[in-house]
Amino acid sequence: MPETNSKTMETTRLGWVGLGNMGVPMAQRLLNAGFAVTVYNRSKGKAVEGAALAATPGDVAQQSDVVFIMVSDDRAVREVFDGGLWMGGKTFVNMSTVSPEVSREVAVRCAALGSHYVDAPVSGSVKQAQEGQLVIMAGGSVDVVERVTPLLAHLGKLVLRVGDTGAGNTAKLAINVLLGIHAQGLAEALLFARAHGVKAEDFLTIVNNGAMSNVFARIKGEAILHDNYTAAFALKHIAKDLRLAKAEGLETPLAEAAYETYQAAAAAMGEEDIIAVIKTVER
Repeated sequence: MPETNSKTMETTRLGWVGLGNMGVPMAQRLLNAGFAVTVYNRSKGKAVEGAALAATPGDVAQQSDVVFIMVSDDRAVREVFDGGLWMGGKTFVNMSTVSPEVSREVAVRCAALGSHYVDAPVSGSVKQAQEGQLVIMAGGSVDVVERVTPLLAHLGKLVLRVGDTGAGNTAKLAINVLLGIHAQGLAEALLFARAHGVKAEDFLTIVNNGAMSNVFARIKGEAILHDNYTAAFALKHIAKDLRLAKAEGLETPLAEAAYETYQAAAAAMGEEDIIAVIKTVER
């Protein structure tokens, strides 16, 4: 790493800010890979076994060469940086799904302090985080992305630089637009089939054995069949991501429809899984 001088990658000290559903298994993978990891979470009571627990984001930065950030939104990113991450000689890897604007804003200030910033949001859910099978979209300078790639390789099956600062965020918003449309489409098609006498399990069997088969349809189809809407990816997050995409200029027909549906669903079902959108569509 540029700021670790003679340190090898194996002795690079890592920090992790944000211990949500995704942050915990991702930090755990870095610990399991043999790295020293210092962690911090804004709400108290969360920890990662084997990691040092810091009292503030600034304490994480003090004890780390590379700091990973996995928080909920733009406001949270600004909050943790204002909590002590504005520091020179560090590399910050922001894996949160946030706006390209906030990444560009933070990257400029980091550079002025002599630090580096990469936006590296992920595609995948808790299971993929646990297994190191995430897809990671990175935005930032070529050399810094290359230097953090060996670390990111412990977290994902693919690490792809897609452009300069903010490009990773843009790619993630595009993926989540597709995710939102796909979840709503699955819900609408299933409801149509069921309303005309086709059993939901039969419809899903057809989907899962045809050209439309995919992991998402299998997992979310099972959730619908078992009426299980415990959040793997909370509906409030897709509603937020569609708002971010709309702010970036997204206004195509399917995206507009998904935007309206998820905003309407978020108030009542925001804490449930994304596929709970079926309940809004059904009503």
